[in-house]
Amino acid sequence: MRRPVRWPGGHGCDHGLRGTLLRHSFPFLAIVASFAACAGKSDAEFQTEIASQIHQSIGVDLGDMVRAAHDLQSAAPSHAWDKVDPIAISQMRDAWKRMRSAWENIEGAMSPMFPALNIALDARYEDLLLGLGENGDQNPFDGRGVIGMHAVERILFAQSVRPEVIARESILPGYRPPVYPSTDDEAIAFKTELLQRLVEDATTMETDWRPNDIDVGAAYLGLVDLMREQQKKVNLAVTSEEESRYANITMLDMRNNITGTQRSYELFREWILSKAAAESSDQQIVTRLDDLGKTYEAYRKGDSLPDVPEGWSSANPSPASLSTPFGILWQQIRESVDPASHGSVVFEMNQIAALLGFPEVIE
Repeated sequence: MRRPVRWPGGHGCDHGLRGTLLRHSFPFLAIVASFAACAGKSDAEFQTEIASQIHQSIGVDLGDMVRAAHDLQSAAPSHAWDKVDPIAISQMRDAWKRMRSAWENIEGAMSPMFPALNIALDARYEDLLLGLGENGDQNPFDGRGVIGMHAVERILFAQSVRPEVIARESILPGYRPPVYPSTDDEAIAFKTELLQRLVEDATTMETDWRPNDIDVGAAYLGLVDLMREQQKKVNLAVTSEEESRYANITMLDMRNNITGTQRSYELFREWILSKAAAESSDQQIVTRLDDLGKTYEAYRKGDSLPDVPEGWSSANPSPASLSTPFGILWQQIRESVDPASHGSVVFEMNQIAALLGFPEVIE
């Protein structure tokens, strides 16, 4: 989409309006009023304001994330888990889930600005194994190797991991089955090493979250990329590789993605709507996000994704497969986020990215 030609100072008015006013000799007051309407904030002023608002909004979730990490560590026992009260397990799982929800609210904006911490906090088991070789992670309870929220999740939910997830992971080089700490030493390591690393990484992200360092463009493009990733997240369920596969709450992750994206996108809207060419794209984005959020809310089977139908093919799903709850969800997501589809969230957000002077997110 062509960017509007700006007057000096970076405002979103175009030279055509100036020419029209002068050619038709509008009364002086009309000309002044028209110029005044265009004399709003500059792009730089919008970005400064958005950075401050993003800092404040995301800071709340970062605080929630750090508190949940501390709660998780506090609830972790210092003895083998075969003697653990079920209440302690429940408290740890609840704290982990709160941490996870806070992160998924802000993942889109934060991931591109904190790439190393994003890996430390949110990398998946198979991704972390890639750098460890055939021996894998010999001690799953320390603060090295396989770390982060999914490493903790894999331990907390070790006794309820779905068989198909175990079957899929067992072929990975360096694989070790998920287990509870079976000795006091393992429990202490889990509490003081793996969880301590989680607390420290979350705290570092919160401490380093400074308004002057916020890259507004990276934050916006992170939202676009997160919406594009919605299709990948549901596709991975077909091979039992979905994100929160051990706790089985990937649907909750995706709901929080939508909530966080809606909230962050709203912070950009005043700037976006200062560009006349952005109005149609903006409205389609708002509508699509709202519709996708409602679709996600309709699936509340324990916060998990719907079951994948037998014989499912993402490349060519059958009409029967598309009529299942999973198929309906898959199709709605594809239509909502397809980068090549006019009217999708990703396509229209890319159009706006161009208007704001940002690169597009592509496949």
